[in-house]
Amino acid sequence: MVTSFAIRGPRSLLRQIREAMAGDAPAQAKLNMVVRIIAGSMVAEVCSIYLRRAGGELELFATEGLSADAVHVTRLKSGEGLVGEIVRLGRPLNLSDAPNHPAFSYRPETGEDPYHSFLGVPLLRGGRAIGVLVVQNRTERSYGEEEVEDLQIIAMVLAEMVGAGELLGQEVLKDVEIAPHRPERLKGARFADGLAYGKVILHEQPVAPEKLLSDDPAAEEIRLRAAVEALQKQIDDMLEGHHGLVGAPYEVLETYRMFAHDRGWNHSLEEAVRNGLTAEAAVERVRSEHRARLGQARDPYLRERLHDLEDLNDRLLRHLSGDGHKARELPDDAILVARNLGPADLLEYDRTKLKGLLLEEGSPASHAAIVARALDIPCVGRLAGLRDKVNEGDPVIVDAESAEAFLRPRPDVVAALDNRLAVRAQRRAEFARLRDTPAFTKDGAKVTLLMNAGLAVDLDILGETGAEGIGLFRTEFQFMVAEDMPRLDAQRALYEKVLDVADGQPVTFRTLDLGGDKLLPYMELEREENPALGWRAIRMGLDRPALLRLQLRALIWAARGRPLRIMFPLVASVDEFRAARAFVDAELAWAQRRGRPAPSRLDVGAMIEAPALLWHLDALLPMTDFVSVGTNDLMQYLFAADRGNPRVADRYDPLSPPALRALQQIQVACAETGTPVSVCGEMAGRPLEAFALVALGFDRLSMPPAGIGPVKQMVLSVDREAAQRGVISLLKGASGSVRNEIETLARKLYVAV
Repeated sequence: MVTSFAIRGPRSLLRQIREAMAGDAPAQAKLNMVVRIIAGSMVAEVCSIYLRRAGGELELFATEGLSADAVHVTRLKSGEGLVGEIVRLGRPLNLSDAPNHPAFSYRPETGEDPYHSFLGVPLLRGGRAIGVLVVQNRTERSYGEEEVEDLQIIAMVLAEMVGAGELLGQEVLKDVEIAPHRPERLKGARFADGLAYGKVILHEQPVAPEKLLSDDPAAEEIRLRAAVEALQKQIDDMLEGHHGLVGAPYEVLETYRMFAHDRGWNHSLEEAVRNGLTAEAAVERVRSEHRARLGQARDPYLRERLHDLEDLNDRLLRHLSGDGHKARELPDDAILVARNLGPADLLEYDRTKLKGLLLEEGSPASHAAIVARALDIPCVGRLAGLRDKVNEGDPVIVDAESAEAFLRPRPDVVAALDNRLAVRAQRRAEFARLRDTPAFTKDGAKVTLLMNAGLAVDLDILGETGAEGIGLFRTEFQFMVAEDMPRLDAQRALYEKVLDVADGQPVTFRTLDLGGDKLLPYMELEREENPALGWRAIRMGLDRPALLRLQLRALIWAARGRPLRIMFPLVASVDEFRAARAFVDAELAWAQRRGRPAPSRLDVGAMIEAPALLWHLDALLPMTDFVSVGTNDLMQYLFAADRGNPRVADRYDPLSPPALRALQQIQVACAETGTPVSVCGEMAGRPLEAFALVALGFDRLSMPPAGIGPVKQMVLSVDREAAQRGVISLLKGASGSVRNEIETLARKLYVAV
């Protein structure tokens, strides 16, 4: 059976609905008109709209064909009846004999006894079913694929119209769960300390209601096809460019290619566009259906496929926009919400307006979390189901002290937050008063506190922190925020500015630490099966000497006769350091031949992150001018636990005997050879962990700016010799983490941790 609706297409119907909504009729009259229009267009004897109440019940809000007396009377409990089944499944239900379906729930007040055929589709917003749209007929028949497709398109637009308040007023919708609106508290993991209160900004922006419908379906179809073809070519090129790639990385790319070329996915997109949706709206509709279907899956494999589909949809939207990196306007109190973020994604936002960050996934040691700490942006991650529990503009609290998020918080919760913010402001004032106080322990040991940085904007606060220099400048950030590879002049200009702002204070430049989770869009880098152990950092520099030598040339040029400190990341063998240092010597000679002033002093060091170096310090240290312990990577390699994998990232504690003994071994070896050593991992910026480092003998710590005040307060309150005796004794015979014991020791010694 071909309906007149199928001939005209849903666009004509949607125009009729919009026209009906433009009048001054009461809300219920408008809704009644909507179901009447849909029933007439689909040649259906019944059309009904059910909306979801806050308690989960589905209420009949309007009907054409069923008894008018049932409107606002018939309510189905969560999961009850065919309508409840549609919400539970998140997909259409197409039945030729509905009364005989096991989920059928008979409600005599509706008068639906004569109707056999049944087609219901969910009203989806952001993967959440906010209601159900149903058509019914007396004859026993299954609705055709085109009819199902058309009704889904109508349902999508209706859901957005309802959610935007175009279909019903807020008074009518006050108890309808169009979107999450009740206060909710989510527990996660602390990624970056702090408190913040503001409005939700969604990293994945939904398509605005006014941009759902296209004026030219043919042109939209051309746009869609061009974007899909570009996406398919991009993925095909990725596969063809990785000859010999096997195992998990190849399977990931193959999965992307399978989805990108999937006929069902492409057909759904094309049909939605032909029926009047914009290309972006078509992508959002497909995304919403995938979330609804796979979001409830318990099978980890299926949930992982949802991540693949999310990524594919994001890629397609970027191809459609033509500029996926355009900066967004933010309110002054923006709280960014995302499923996950790469470090470059976060850097695209205006840091002066971004007050907090909430993530569904990630780990405290991920580079996005490191960037959040560097920018002093409170961040809580691993908040299950977060994205589908918030709306753009919702008020939200980021409580990174207790690792919680308060969605749409009650007034008393906001008042309590204000009190806590006042206390934090008081503590910040105390730290500010200590800014110019030298960091000496109570027994006279000097501890040098340095700042981690990576962007030019970080330099603005160097003087405010009381840091005695920059112990780690992450040079890769300049590459991650650029549209293409920074040239020699751009690199030199940044390094020169860093040295100018430091004004004689020491600055340690770490050469490019790319690879792993820091992939650049303009560089052909492989998706590796084990990226943390793969082609990254100094390994990439040695294999691409032009890239490394260009950076070294820029650093030497920027020094202009001033002291220069260069440090190589992830050195795993003495031979690697020897080869890297040879490039420094070659570039220094190149500069001198051309009459450029050499640095007044050139110190070259290595980061100790690979455990292999622990047993080769006797050969390494005499070759270096200094070393720095990168505890983030050292710990993940020491405990064989990927710090970017939330399942295992918290399986180890750096305050445990193996970790502390490894650190002690490094400190002792450096002391014996007179090699300057610092710690620049995340441990250095947390007072309790820094207390343990000072007790082990470390006297140079580099940390995020926000950590300097608390760590300085700790240093000023500690007796180093007493701390050393206590911590060393705790390592004897301990079978697990000694965090609690170290904290107890610190409190006994009246240390501010």
